[in-house]
Amino acid sequence: MKLVVNSLGDLDRAAAELLSHLHGVVALHGAMGAGKTTLVAALMRAAGSADAVSSPTFALVNEYLTGAGETVYHFDFYRIESLAEALDIGCDEYFDSGALCLVEWPERIAPLLPADALHLVISAQPDGTRVVEVR
Repeated sequence: MKLVVNSLGDLDRAAAELLSHLHGVVALHGAMGAGKTTLVAALMRAAGSADAVSSPTFALVNEYLTGAGETVYHFDFYRIESLAEALDIGCDEYFDSGALCLVEWPERIAPLLPADALHLVISAQPDGTRVVEVR
């Protein structure tokens, strides 16, 4: 599946379309500024969450509730120093919880990702659009 997001205004449509395909651990790939956290915010809006979404760069993980009361975990491993640090926060337990886990900078913890993780690749295009590809 590949979606083109033409503008920030178009992001909510794309997030609603993506949401039904997401489950378990979802690895969000993209360069700095590609829109990973912005996409997470749109996904949470599409899920009916009233929670404020922010990058968990320093906390490493944020927890949100969907409108249906389901828990979603949002990770940002940009500043992680080692796999041991990810394990210390219990990422494997989060990943095994059955909750949706949205993971920014997954390449930093690649050996810890489950084999069935979904991968979303966000690419910024020269014209300002974003392409989101599910792999």
